[in-house]
Amino acid sequence: MTLTKSEYLLFLKHRAWLWVKKYQKALLPPIDAATQALFDAGNELEIYAEALFPGGVTLGFSSYDQYTTLAQRTQRALREGATTLFQARFDAGSLICLTDIVVFTETGVKLYEVKSSTKVKDEHIFDLAFQMVVLERAGYMVEEIGVVHCATDYVREGAIEPSRLLKIEIITDQVVEKRELTHGLIDQALAVALSRERPDISPRHCRLNSLHDWLPIYRQLTEVPESSIYDLPSPTAVQIGELEDRGCRLITDIPENFELTERQQRYVESVRRADVLIDEQRITEFLGTIEYPVYFFDYETAAHCIPLYDGTRPYQQVPFQYSLHVLHEPGGALSHSEYLHQNAEHPGESLISALKKDIGSEGTVIVWYAPFETARNKELAETSPEHA
Repeated sequence: MTLTKSEYLLFLKHRAWLWVKKYQKALLPPIDAATQALFDAGNELEIYAEALFPGGVTLGFSSYDQYTTLAQRTQRALREGATTLFQARFDAGSLICLTDIVVFTETGVKLYEVKSSTKVKDEHIFDLAFQMVVLERAGYMVEEIGVVHCATDYVREGAIEPSRLLKIEIITDQVVEKRELTHGLIDQALAVALSRERPDISPRHCRLNSLHDWLPIYRQLTEVPESSIYDLPSPTAVQIGELEDRGCRLITDIPENFELTERQQRYVESVRRADVLIDEQRITEFLGTIEYPVYFFDYETAAHCIPLYDGTRPYQQVPFQYSLHVLHEPGGALSHSEYLHQNAEHPGESLISALKKDIGSEGTVIVWYAPFETARNKELAETSPEHA
């Protein structure tokens, strides 16, 4: 029985997640398009990260056969004198670790993980702690550990500059602090992987903000009644645990004095009443602010860790499409117009020109989430100040 880094991270999120991966893999949901897009973005980012370490040897794999030989190819590259390796594999007993970037010095190894985020997260520290332990068990001295992530202040102008797009944040001390804990957690993970008995699947055991992702799997593993406590809006693992301890299964079982957020309280009250809660006063006040014509507006945006256009930052939401319905008078007919950008140039100028033709200067604009559209308008104004 082997344990890979990705499997170890599943164990950290929920112990049963690792067990299901080993024994009931068909119950795990397939990778969706959004998750695959994140993977693809990370793979693209690695190319720029590798540019920060000139002279490196890229290994990696694109098939199962290449994966099975990756550890041997890693050792061969080292014997042939390579000092910087990209996408290498190191094994230590039953542990398997794929590394993004390792640099071998005269005194040890420098270990770097490439992340498409804009900061170091707790999960990254646990990720690198596993890699450190595997390398140490394989006989290497790890002397520096870092995360290569996107720089929030980078603004693209022309070709991508890897040294400005990316930031190397050294977190050696934070990772080393997890060494002893990681040794123990690895032993626990291996015990789960070897056991024929499935761990407790309750969502109360979720860690590292994994509750949202575990709940769909949980529903595959057991029968969950309608309007259960797991239907609470944005529940926490602590809340779930406390409700389970009180014997609560349904929303209607939740005690009146149980601490909930305002949104959760409204939801619980609605379920108890078996009716939709309507705040007629707030609706009336809102409708009283509307002036005709009314513009029902929506942006669609593209955001990427690698800025797509000059003048944009990592993950900046760039509008490339809008939909606009116009109601000119109460009870009147809706008219519709739209824009969809269809070339590789920055969409700002063309989108703004179309919007100026489609929308007037009087009336009310209604959107689903005003802060989002407002922020996009401010960014468009910065990009095209003549239209501010």
